[in-house]
Amino acid sequence: MSLTSRFFAGLGLLAVAAGALAQPLTLDIYNPRENAVFPVSSTLISGEKDAILVDAQFSNTEAQALVERIRASGKRLTTIFISHGDPDFYFGLDTLTRAYPDAKVLATPATVAYIEKTRAPKLAYWGPILKDSAPARTQVPEPLQGNALELEGQRIEVVGHDPQHTSLWIPAIKAVVGGVLTSANIHLWVADAQSAEARQRWLKSLDELEALQPTTLVPGHYLGKPAMGLDDLRFTREYLLTLEQQLPKAKNSQALIAAMQARYPQLQDDSSLELSAKVLKGEMQWP
Repeated sequence: MSLTSRFFAGLGLLAVAAGALAQPLTLDIYNPRENAVFPVSSTLISGEKDAILVDAQFSNTEAQALVERIRASGKRLTTIFISHGDPDFYFGLDTLTRAYPDAKVLATPATVAYIEKTRAPKLAYWGPILKDSAPARTQVPEPLQGNALELEGQRIEVVGHDPQHTSLWIPAIKAVVGGVLTSANIHLWVADAQSAEARQRWLKSLDELEALQPTTLVPGHYLGKPAMGLDDLRFTREYLLTLEQQLPKAKNSQALIAAMQARYPQLQDDSSLELSAKVLKGEMQWP
C-alpha cells in the first residue's frame, strides 16, 4: 500500500472511530399528569453537551418545572421544537424563552400557520381558566426549513403525511417523540377531528408511525404508566375505530359517552370524552 493510500485509510479509520464514540442521544420525558389541565408530554433530547426540547407545556407552572429540569440536566438548550399547534404544546414558550433567550424556537410551516390563526381565540378561552399561570404573551415559532433537525451530528426527522400532525423520528435510537397522535390510559381528545376524513387521516398517520417500528414511542398525552411503545399506538388506533363504530349508533352525546365508557371503563380523563362527544354529535361548537 502506498503512503498516500495508508494516509487516507487512516483517516477513514479515524472517522469510523469518531462515529463509534459519538454519545447516543438520550430522552428525558416530563409529563405533569394529574397536576395539570392537560397531561401533555415534553421530551428533552440530549447529546453529550447540547439538547433539543420538544414541546413547551401548557401553563407557566408546568413550563417553569420544565425549565428547572433542563437546568438540572446541565445541557445547553439549542432548540425548542413545537410539534403541534394546540396551546398545551406552546403556551409555555413565554416562560421557556425568558429562561433560554438564545434557543431557536421552530415548528413546521403548517403548525406555524395554525398557531398564528388560532392563538388569540385560544388565549381568550384558556386565559381566564389558567389565571396567573396563563402566558403573558403567546409566541409563534419560526418555520423549520426542510424536514429535519440535527443534534451533535445526529439527524432527527419530521415525519407524517399530514403537515399539521407530525412527529419526530430519531433513527439512531429508533424513537418517536412529539405530536398529538398517540395517547395512553386516557380518553382521546377528538374534538379537533370532527369529520370522518380527519379521523381517517389520523389513522393513516398511526400506520406511518407503526411502519417505522420504533422501540420507544412517547405518547403525546398520558396518565399513569404508559407502555412507551407500539402498544400505546395500537390502543389509540383501537379507540378511534371503536368511536367510529359507536358514533352513528348514538342518539346524542350522552349515549356516545356511555358507550365509550362501557368499552373502556379503566380510562381516565372523562372530560375529554364528554367534550369530544358533544362536538361530534353537533351539540357544541369547537373551538
